[in-house]
Amino acid sequence: MESSIVYFEKPGPENTETTLRLAKKRAEELGIKTVIVATTVGDTAAQAVKVFKGMKVIVVTHCAGVKGPDTQEFTEENRRIVEKGGGLVLTGTHLFAGVGRAMRNKFQTYTLNEIVAYTLRMLGQGMKVVAEISVMAADAGMVSVQEECVVIAGSSRGADTAVVLTPVYSNQFFDLRIKEIICKPRL
Repeated sequence: MESSIVYFEKPGPENTETTLRLAKKRAEELGIKTVIVATTVGDTAAQAVKVFKGMKVIVVTHCAGVKGPDTQEFTEENRRIVEKGGGLVLTGTHLFAGVGRAMRNKFQTYTLNEIVAYTLRMLGQGMKVVAEISVMAADAGMVSVQEECVVIAGSSRGADTAVVLTPVYSNQFFDLRIKEIICKPRL
């Protein structure tokens, strides 16, 4: 099989439209029906439900409290757009955060989950996030671990990374394989 990878000169939201377009094209070529998208405030998610209309779109948001007590970054307006567009929203503790992050913050030490996250970031922030959100969606029972998905993420805001993978549950994390890279920043 031969395929190409698009490399962006720099990470960021200016790549969102192209990332979504490339991801949709590859999903159609492979017959993939499920897309998992990372989002913070929801702008990328709102775009994704329009681009991937007719497909199953799972949107993974930041958990509550990232920006302060009792806060949620995903806006209610964007939540309404996503849900009206047929998207499913998953808000939960991030795979590489949780108790491990609490240990780092409290005891200034790193645990296995942080080391895995930093290792994946060697390929770019988006590559860490696609692995993380696909596992979160599998653990939540929102996606099958028996079918390929297109997974989209970014570097802070917007989308600049898209891959093809088959999700796994967190207790099988090291069996996760990214089968194709559709696009990513050339860091």
